[in-house]
Amino acid sequence: MIHFLSFYVILKMPIHEGSKMLKTTLSALAITVSTLAMAQEPNYQAPEQATATDFIEIFETLSGKHPGIRKGHARGVCAAGSFTPSSVAQERYSSPIFDTKVPVVLRFSMGGGNPNADERAKAPRGIGVQFQLANGSLHQLAGLTTPMFAGKNPEQFLGLLRLNAQIRDGEAPADARANYFAANPEAAGQGQWLQQRNPAAEYTSASYYGIHTFFADTATGKKDKFRWQLIPATGEVLLTDEERETLPADFLTDRLVERINTDGAVHYYLQWVIGTDADATNDPSVVWPVEQREVVNVGTLTISGANGEQCTPINFDPNLLAQGVQASDDPVLALRSAAYAISFGKRLSQQ
Repeated sequence: MIHFLSFYVILKMPIHEGSKMLKTTLSALAITVSTLAMAQEPNYQAPEQATATDFIEIFETLSGKHPGIRKGHARGVCAAGSFTPSSVAQERYSSPIFDTKVPVVLRFSMGGGNPNADERAKAPRGIGVQFQLANGSLHQLAGLTTPMFAGKNPEQFLGLLRLNAQIRDGEAPADARANYFAANPEAAGQGQWLQQRNPAAEYTSASYYGIHTFFADTATGKKDKFRWQLIPATGEVLLTDEERETLPADFLTDRLVERINTDGAVHYYLQWVIGTDADATNDPSVVWPVEQREVVNVGTLTISGANGEQCTPINFDPNLLAQGVQASDDPVLALRSAAYAISFGKRLSQQ
C-alpha cells in the first residue's frame, strides 16, 4: 500500500520530477483504493430490520421504475370465475366464505418487478384471488407456485434481494449467494426447489401455495391452524426442456385464454392443510409435511374468463380476511399489508 510519506518525498523533488512521480503515485493510489473496494467482503448477515419501503426500493433497484405498474409481480393477467364451497367446509367451519357459491376475481402473475419478465424462467409465479362474499365482505388469497418463502422473516429476504443487486452490479462475486445461504439457510430452500423442476406449462396447470399460516373458527368453537393450497383438478403439467428453449417469452396469457376457450372453464380444488402443534406458524420458509397432515377440501374454484381488467384495481392483500379466519404471527405476512398499500399508492399516482 502507498504510504502517506510518499507525498512528502515528492514535495522535496524538483518540480518536473515531482510532478511526474505525483501522477504515477496518484494513479497507483487510485488503483489500490479501487482494488480494496472490490476486495471488500459483502455482508452475508441479514439486515437488522426490514420495512415495506425497503422492499419497494429494492424491487425498483432490481427491476427499474415502471410508473403505474405493480412493484411486485408486475407481469400478470386477470381472470374471473366462481367459488363453490364443499359440504365438508360448510359443516366444519363458521365463516361466510362457505355460505354459498360466490364470484371470484383472480390474477395470475410472474414474480418480481419486471413487467416484461421471461415466462420460461425457473422463477416463482403467483396467484391472487378475491372472494366477493354474499354478505358484501371480501376474502383474499395471495400465493406462490413454491410451497415455501425465501426466508424465515422479512430481513432474510431483503438481505438476499440486496445481495442479488450487488452481484448484478459487480459489487459482489457471483458465488456470494452460497455464503449468504450458509449464514441464512432458511433463505435457500425456495431457489433450490425452483431449480429442481421446470415451471408449469400454463398458469392453470400449476399448484399454488399460501405459504403463511392462518386460523379458522370451527362450528364447535375451536380453531384449526391451516395453510391453504390450490391444486389443479386435472393435475400439474410442466414445460418440457424443449418448450423452455423454443417458446416465446410471453406465452402464458395466450395459453390461459386458449385453455378457457377450449375447455370452457378450469377447476381448482381449494384445500386447507391442517397443522399440528409441531408446525411453525411464524416461519414461511418451513414446508409442512402435507402427506402426514389432514387435508380438507373446502371447495372448488372455477375459472371461466380471462384477460379482462377486473383485477386491475385490486391489490390482493392476504390480510384481508373474512369473518371466521385470522392471520397468524408470521412476520412476512404482517409486512405484506404495508408493502401492498405502498405499491397500490404508487400505481394510482403513476409512480
